[in-house]
Amino acid sequence: MTPSESTIHLHLVSDSTGETIHQVARACLVQFEGVKAIEHTWFLVRTPAHVDKVIAGIEAHPGPVLVTLLDPHLHSKLEAAGRKLQLPVISVLDPVLGALHHYLGKKARGRPGRQHEMDAAYFSRIEAMQFTLMHDDGQHLHDIDHADIVLVGVSRTSKTPTCLYIANRGLKVANVPLVPGISLPREVTTATHPLIVGLTNDPNRLVQIRRNRLLMLNQGSESDYINLDEVRREVTEARRLFERQGWPVIDVTRRSIEETAAEILQLYQDRRDSDSDRD
Repeated sequence: MTPSESTIHLHLVSDSTGETIHQVARACLVQFEGVKAIEHTWFLVRTPAHVDKVIAGIEAHPGPVLVTLLDPHLHSKLEAAGRKLQLPVISVLDPVLGALHHYLGKKARGRPGRQHEMDAAYFSRIEAMQFTLMHDDGQHLHDIDHADIVLVGVSRTSKTPTCLYIANRGLKVANVPLVPGISLPREVTTATHPLIVGLTNDPNRLVQIRRNRLLMLNQGSESDYINLDEVRREVTEARRLFERQGWPVIDVTRRSIEETAAEILQLYQDRRDSDSDRD
């Protein structure tokens, strides 16, 4: 830990898997420079006895408490412990649920883990994930027109992880690599259903990523794959292809997977909105 860095204990308490509260905590913590959080996770908390264990853990390691507990009795018990210990107990869902209740005029059901129920949306995500895994790295191109989104790019432009991230939203995603000297398969250039997006990266950054990849694989470091001039040519040819095809292009050089995926999803939504307007 650096001299300017401070450490806090952060308790994440959920009556479900904790996915929501974990994402909220991470999104908030990054806004505080020099703060390191030791996370204490308490998931599937659904009984008073379990809440007692949580309170004991908070007493042992005092720190802020983020909560997603829909049972009002369990929530009240935890809040009372927070007041006694003079620690903030923050319910991250209350403002959203309250606003929706006011707008809709309906009361929330208060059932934990409803977002993980095996409904139609759940099976849609599973189907999308299976499709995406089968169509990774240019595989099974014969039915690529069934994809919702296709990502095209040179090697090491984060195509696969971006596809998997988007697939978790229930969209079928395929990715196709651009290989120097090899034409892009006709199935891709003639596809009409999917949104096709070109991914690119700064050549210097690409060389660095590719060199690290080769070192991990214990492979030789002398090849066009990491030759800067060749990589520049590769990236330029990719951009020309994207322009000829009229595909939107995203530069992933300074973007996280989540940021790239968010822009792709926005492009997809814009396209759907445009199609709907024409109908």
